[in-house]
Parts: sequence; C-alpha cells; structure tokens
Amino acid sequence: MKRMVVLFLAVLLVLGITVSGYCEDSITCWFPPSWKSKPVKAKMIAQALSEQSALNIKHRIAKNYPEILNAFSSDQASLVYVGSFVQAIIKARKLGTPLIQSVNGKEMYSGILVYPKGKNPAAILEKWPEHIAYAVGASSGESSAKAATGGKASIGGSSHSATCTAVTAGKAKAGVVKNWWWEANKNKFAALEVYEIPGISVLKNPDNVLSASKGMSPDVMLKITAAAFKSKEVFGVNQMVPFDSAKLDFSLNLMDRGNLDPLTYAW
Repeated sequence: MKRMVVLFLAVLLVLGITVSGYCEDSITCWFPPSWKSKPVKAKMIAQALSEQSALNIKHRIAKNYPEILNAFSSDQASLVYVGSFVQAIIKARKLGTPLIQSVNGKEMYSGILVYPKGKNPAAILEKWPEHIAYAVGASSGESSAKAATGGKASIGGSSHSATCTAVTAGKAKAGVVKNWWWEANKNKFAALEVYEIPGISVLKNPDNVLSASKGMSPDVMLKITAAAFKSKEVFGVNQMVPFDSAKLDFSLNLMDRGNLDPLTYAW
C-alpha cells in the first residue's frame, strides 16, 4: 500500500494531474480532543481535503480517543489526524493505513524527564519509579514514563501541565513531558529542569499523521493523499510527506518496554 501511495503521488506531482471527482457517503475526518480549542482549523482542513479530492469530508473533534478507535474498528470510512500514541494503536490493531505527515520541524518528538532543580534525575528513576508522573495516552507521557520505569510509573494525569504541577507540588518525584511542549512552557515552571532519559528521550515519535480507516478503499485513500499534498498551507506547514508506518515502531517499542499492550489498552 505504501508503494502504491508513493507511486501514485509521484505521477501526480510530475504530470500535474488533478484527481477527478468521486462520490460516496460522507467521510469523517477525526481530530483529537485537544483540538476543541482549534475548531476552525479542523473545519478548514476537512474542507480543503474535500475540495481537492471532490469527496464529501466532514470534520469532527472527538470527545475522547476511544470514540476514534471505535470509528476505525467499524466498516465506515474515516480519517484521523493525530500523533503517535493513537497511530501506534491503530497500527497494532490493523485498523487503518497511515497516509501522510505534515512537516514543520517538530514532526518527531520525545518524552523528557522534568524534576526539581538540584536533584539527581537518574537516582529518582532508580529509587522512586512508582512516583513518576505522566500524561495518560501519550507517547511523550505515559509510554515514555512506563518504559523508563519498567511499567512502574503510576501517577497519571490529563496533560503535560498537570504532570509538571504534580512535580512542583511534591505529589510526584519527577514527570515525563513532551520535549516541544517543554520548550514552549518551561518559563512557567522555574523550579524544574529537564533530563534526557537514555534510550527513551529520542526524537522518534511521529506527530501530525493523517491515517485512513480499514473501511476506506485504496482509490479513495490515494485521492485524499493527493488532496493533502495540495493543502499544506491549510495544515499550516511547508511540506507534506508520505508516511512510512515503520516510523511507529519506536512508539510501539516504548509501549512494550512499559508493559502497555496496544491491543488491549483502554483510557
């Protein structure tokens, strides 16, 4: 499938062929719950994909992640634009096919340890693995924290901000957060510093990947992929690239090391 997508797109780009219209039932393009703050952008992305592909694509912001996985487990044609944790589960359960990734220089990310300044981060991980905080359902949170502690990290929260708050309040000895999130928010947590965990804090978790559900036909996937290539401005990036599902192997490995089973994981 990956070779088909790449070959098709190469022909489109070289020859400048426009995909012809195609009519079928409405396709839902899902966005994660965090996109409730970006409803306009979600709508614009779905509209651009719809216009460029001549398909009927509607946006929908999920109330929770199980809602997305339930849609992908059905026979309905769906899309999802989300990061590595959910994408890894989709791959493991064989629920869909990743199509394309938006590239903005931060398309790959890692989980890094935040801890009180002056403390020894390696010692914290060794002596208090159960007291590590993380954002539930995130490669840069739960997966990385569990992998770094052999599955012992136990202080789950709703966000990276909640993780840092737990550490500053003394409810956790340390926590794991997304590296790019920390760069944008570190000034809010002056009492904390960060540590790159060997073998864990590696920029190998892919973000912003558009995937199609198992209920979507190959020709429709090709049309949507071509449409995404033409809609990079709406996605807010300079480049869209075909996505190789092998890039999810590191995220799946983190889950395995942290005793998280992508086949049975539940929020």
